[in-house]
Amino acid sequence: MAGVMKQIIRKWKSLHANVLGINERNLRLIYPLNERKDYKLADDKIITKQILIDAGVPVADLITIVQSVGNIAQKWADVEKRSCAIKPAHGRGGGGILVVDYRHGGWYKGERKLSDGEICRHMANIIFGVYSFGNDDRVLIEEKIVPHHALLEIYPEGVADLRIIVKEGRLLQAMLRIPTAKSDGRANLHQGAIGVGVDLNTGRTTGGYDGHHYIDVHPDSGMALQGIILPFWAASLEIAKATANAFPLKYLGIDIAYDERKGPLVLEVNVRPGLEIQNVNRQGLKALVNQQET
Repeated sequence: MAGVMKQIIRKWKSLHANVLGINERNLRLIYPLNERKDYKLADDKIITKQILIDAGVPVADLITIVQSVGNIAQKWADVEKRSCAIKPAHGRGGGGILVVDYRHGGWYKGERKLSDGEICRHMANIIFGVYSFGNDDRVLIEEKIVPHHALLEIYPEGVADLRIIVKEGRLLQAMLRIPTAKSDGRANLHQGAIGVGVDLNTGRTTGGYDGHHYIDVHPDSGMALQGIILPFWAASLEIAKATANAFPLKYLGIDIAYDERKGPLVLEVNVRPGLEIQNVNRQGLKALVNQQET
């Protein structure tokens, strides 16, 4: 028993020593590798999307962009009853994203019916800066992603995505972010989604983390989180590399969703990717960064 405890303590100390903290991440990676003038390329989803389209990286189809409150009604009419995702260009952490379907003669967010007025007011709030720290914003409306059946089997609500951390063209770590009932269908960890470690070499999941504990099954569906082979793995890695090459940013996080019809699609690029991925994978980023620099 004492030997087992020593092994656990030794492993914990090794992980702790290799964990990259926020200050070190900023001073060692973000500030020297990402020029301030280039932050907008990732922080503005509309600019990001155009860069990806120009580079031939697969993304969800753009339906329209709303730039002013006066154009909301006409732009919304142009959507023509297509299921879609409504996003603030400068939103963070999933805030302000509204995914709606048209069925039974009306618009629905999940099982809740929404009026055109409610949706238009939501877009007005985006433009007024409710989700962008009070700064004027724009609305991006794109096709709704239809989650791949392999991920729907784990949890049927919302869209799971793959986060990959890239430094100077090298893929460092990956995790799957899966929505929960607590996260209201969003894949953001700080809103209650769970992170699932992914082996970069194989695309096989290694187990889940809920922000406090390591878990073996999804808290709502009860589905196992370990040993899942993610679809389109080789293509996902190539897409992540192509995305990194399309930006002057040298340290970034890339979020990829799996669409049932189109395969992997890049959702967004993050100039300040969070550090929870280390806990999810039970591996610190510091050793990976050091390995690359030697």
